[in-house]
Amino acid sequence: MAAHRCGLSLVCILIFSSLAHPSSCDTLEKANDNTAEKRSISEVNTDGSVAGEALNERQWQSTDAEVDRSDSTTHSEALTPAAARDEFQEELVIRPLHSGDIYASFQFRTLWDTDFLQEGQKVSHYRLFPKSLGQVLSKFSVRELHISFTQGFWRTMQWGQPFIPSPPGAELWVWFHDTVSDVDGNWKELTNVLSGIFCASLNFIDLTNTVQPSASFKPLGLGNATDHRFLRYATLPREIVCTENLTPWKKLLPCGSKAGLAVLMKSEKLFHSSFHSQAVHIRPICQDEQCSSKAWELRQTLNVVFDLHTSGQGKKEWSLFKMFSRTLTEACPLASSSKVYVDITDNPEGELFELSPATPLLGQAVVLGDRRTYSVYDLSRAETFGQLRSFNLLLRWKGDSGDMLRPLLHAERYVAGFGLQTGEIHTVIYNNHPYRAFPVLLMDSVPWYLQLYIHTLTVTSKSRDNKPSYIHYQPAKDRHRPHLLEMLIQLPPHSMTEVTVQFERALLKWTEYTPDPNHGFYVGSSVVSALVPSMVAMRTNFTQDQPLFSSFVPVKEESSYFVRVYTEPLLVNLPTPDFSMPYNVICLTCTVVAVGYGSFYNLLTRTFQVDEPSPPLSKRLANLIRRMRGVPLLT
Repeated sequence: MAAHRCGLSLVCILIFSSLAHPSSCDTLEKANDNTAEKRSISEVNTDGSVAGEALNERQWQSTDAEVDRSDSTTHSEALTPAAARDEFQEELVIRPLHSGDIYASFQFRTLWDTDFLQEGQKVSHYRLFPKSLGQVLSKFSVRELHISFTQGFWRTMQWGQPFIPSPPGAELWVWFHDTVSDVDGNWKELTNVLSGIFCASLNFIDLTNTVQPSASFKPLGLGNATDHRFLRYATLPREIVCTENLTPWKKLLPCGSKAGLAVLMKSEKLFHSSFHSQAVHIRPICQDEQCSSKAWELRQTLNVVFDLHTSGQGKKEWSLFKMFSRTLTEACPLASSSKVYVDITDNPEGELFELSPATPLLGQAVVLGDRRTYSVYDLSRAETFGQLRSFNLLLRWKGDSGDMLRPLLHAERYVAGFGLQTGEIHTVIYNNHPYRAFPVLLMDSVPWYLQLYIHTLTVTSKSRDNKPSYIHYQPAKDRHRPHLLEMLIQLPPHSMTEVTVQFERALLKWTEYTPDPNHGFYVGSSVVSALVPSMVAMRTNFTQDQPLFSSFVPVKEESSYFVRVYTEPLLVNLPTPDFSMPYNVICLTCTVVAVGYGSFYNLLTRTFQVDEPSPPLSKRLANLIRRMRGVPLLT
């Protein structure tokens, strides 16, 4: 009876449990039905469906991770801060130039949701932001950091304005936090650390080539700091950019060069181009319009121009494989957005060039005061890669591209004069706007061994004197700091403004010359900053949906946009001694000493002995025979 009662109770328990909890098969069928319904809904919503599914998958993954974390660490929930909302985006912009060349610009943006500038706050968790740069920012109290490595010179009159300009060589400018007491000490240590991170010669930056601009370089992120004591700017115009600088730059990306757009960065192709520039920009920004939360933005850019003739193709036909020797197979898994833009503003009906494969997605953006139209390829969509799972964009020219519109602002610089004693620096600034005048800020940093005669400074526009409204000049100190000259000049419409100043070449010590002194000494590029009148209304409101290439410089006015132009670096010859004379003197002196002292020493140390004459041949033969016979020898 007891066994019978136990069996009945067991049956009752099983019946109640089946009624209370549905079976796993029913749950699986319901889940499949829900999935099918979601798929049908996503198929109806064709616009942005794949991006929405990817976003939902990422949200579900993050939710699952948070649930697992909450189950495992429930007791420490109050002590653990909220998860950081880091984000990574990547873009590639391709602009066909009127000369037949191709301008490709890579944009990578990493947002780090933290604010370690607050007192007492330390950061030890790094998810997408590179730890090497995060430690540098924290240790040296860096508010903004901008560094670029450029090979070649950007031809503004042929290619137009770049998205983010940079001078030839290496450029570094840093804003330190206002709590730093020893800015020069932090600057020196920072340059040494960055030299090791990027495998560059930034350790050659010292006080002799560092300046403190008063108005030319303002913070691009949060804060409107005006105390230029916490700003440092330096250039190395002779810095050579090569593969050893590109490799550590690619390692800063969350996916490295294994996935995403960074797969195209093959050094053999990038450095076989007319222009190559890679940069790193770090700044604090707001995450919303009210600036309720702050984040650190790491912007990595790489600009390259492929020349039609140096590439050896001989015809106007470009593709991703011809430019980079690789194609795209997938987006970076950690990227929330991965897109390729092709500028088709001058090709609305396809009469100039043809894109293959075609895309129905079009986008517009206001870039450098002009509204541009782009064909957009979203790499997060599976249909972008096709059945072969490979994306190779092909651009085939059909006709002549015509003449390019001249940029509104252009500048160039050269050295005049003869001999090796005096000279003259000419800086020419062009305002190509037909009826608008606007001011520009010119900054010149000249080494100390070119002694400027500031009383010879002249500014002329249309053969008339143009008096600057603002001049800041800091004279150089020999072997301590360079010259710094900043001027605010009003450019008349459709004019050419020329700035000239005379200088005298100084005599250096023989230990201060470079290994190849006859090659000359480089002088960094001049920097021209201006608010240029815009052709269309600029967007001043805060939006997160803007492309990366159009949202780097903050816009304060709708009628103008900010432009920074760099001139060519100068190559100046200095009075150079004949470094072969010391070698000749050393050789002649050593020869005289060897001959004179060697002969005297030989006479003092040599011993003389009397040399007896040798016996005749017959006597030597007789002594040989007698020695063999064992008889006494003849004397």
